[in-house]
Amino acid sequence: MALCALFAYRNEMRILRGFAVSIALLVAIAFTALFFIDEPLRAFIEGQLNAYVKGYSFRIGKAHLYPNLSLEILDATMYQTAHPDPPVAHLPRWHFSVQWRHLLTGHIVSDYLIERPVLHITLPQAAKEVKDPVPVKEKGWRDAVYSFYPIKINEFKITDAEGTYVDQDPSRPLVFHHFNFRVGNIRNIHYRNDAYPSDLHLDGILFKSGKVVANGHANFLAEPHMGVDAEIKLDHVELDHLLPVTSRYNVQLRHGLLSGDGHIEYAADSTTVANLKRVTIEGARVDYVHAVVTAAAEQEVKEKTVETAKELGNHPQTLIRVDHAVIKNSEFGFVNEAAVPTYRVYLTGAHLELANISNQFTEGTGTVKIKGKFMGSGDTLVSGTFRPEQKSPDFDLNVKIEQAQMRSMNELLRAYGNFDVVQGEFSFYSELSVKDGTVHGYMKPLFKDIKAYDKRQDKEKSTFRKLYEGLIDTVAKLLENQPRAEVATKVTVSGPADNPKTDTWETLVRLFENAFFKAILPGFDRQLEASKS
Repeated sequence: MALCALFAYRNEMRILRGFAVSIALLVAIAFTALFFIDEPLRAFIEGQLNAYVKGYSFRIGKAHLYPNLSLEILDATMYQTAHPDPPVAHLPRWHFSVQWRHLLTGHIVSDYLIERPVLHITLPQAAKEVKDPVPVKEKGWRDAVYSFYPIKINEFKITDAEGTYVDQDPSRPLVFHHFNFRVGNIRNIHYRNDAYPSDLHLDGILFKSGKVVANGHANFLAEPHMGVDAEIKLDHVELDHLLPVTSRYNVQLRHGLLSGDGHIEYAADSTTVANLKRVTIEGARVDYVHAVVTAAAEQEVKEKTVETAKELGNHPQTLIRVDHAVIKNSEFGFVNEAAVPTYRVYLTGAHLELANISNQFTEGTGTVKIKGKFMGSGDTLVSGTFRPEQKSPDFDLNVKIEQAQMRSMNELLRAYGNFDVVQGEFSFYSELSVKDGTVHGYMKPLFKDIKAYDKRQDKEKSTFRKLYEGLIDTVAKLLENQPRAEVATKVTVSGPADNPKTDTWETLVRLFENAFFKAILPGFDRQLEASKS
């Protein structure tokens, strides 16, 4: 019996050893097979991406499939077909893996991880994508990926991403770095009944020192389109990096630091909320530049802006709201390069506050307050209330400028009055109300201690020019309102607005464009004509 038992034991051990050797051999064969299929797998993945994704082509460096069914793609490069140079993206490592923990709940899902991607996008590439009639979701990305990794995605993560956008000036690219992005529960495995069951997070460095953080939730399976609800925070973003972009719209933006936070929601039913809770800009210098060569483009942008404002005004599914915005220690200017000579009108030391600005009438009245120095010297205070438009602009605005040194306005006076001054003070007062397509109010410029002719300053000028400026100086002195030594005029503004179909901001610009020609310059011209008679 003992011999039989020993024989049986030895026989079982031989069987077990044989089984173990077989398993080891199978594993070795499997690993060897996986090794030898790397190149066919790489070629297959590259072919599928190129076959499915519209408008782009791909080159894959390596690919490897692991026994646990995870897949790794290395050294992948993406090119835009229309503009292949430079490549749009380089992905050093793209990893796919099965989320085995969800098997216990009956779900077979995967996660994607992209490590250290580098993006490089130029203006022509961006313009091509924007104008492409095929939306991103229909370009074939999902079909391409599922063709070589057919396990539905449940988590998507990007770590340490770098990106560059080149607009008009290659020497001033927009750069972001150390960006991290994650969305989880894409398949709504948890919290199925929530409006936004998927969690999302983003953080990174914008330009050199700006920080951006976004946290929120989403519903990627919502119909007819996905929904997102997120809080966004910006800190210490340097605005002068945006100059290549803003200059395309005739806005010269230099310096300035932006901080703020807000909330954005885009629901599946297209309800949209964009709420800027707090915005602060400090130390910015902003000039709007008007030129003959860009006049047509400016008009086109203005028309599109008005059209967009009209579309968004009291739109039942769109809420745009600014709770509180502050721009401090900044400078705003308007440069007219179409005039001869070119001139710049500006406000220094500007402090602007906006509160409760909205596109919805039900949100109530918004307020604006601006303080600063007109032309660097005139104490300026602007205050106004704005109500979201129903059929036409609806606002009240008060403007006060006191004791601006007129010598700083010489380029403006030369451009429109064909004279300049060596001394004098300029003040301006206005109260305007626009409602139901009608404007009421007044504009009153005030001039004091004007001196338009100086022998030392004007010695190089022609005799005719000296006589003209001397006449202005004489007339101003004759018409001084003693004892205050002031020359004043007042223009009443009353009647229908020029075009009630324009938006609030265009109406404001037109009113103050006309103010110079209808109130300020006539303060000289009418007095001059009266003296001649």
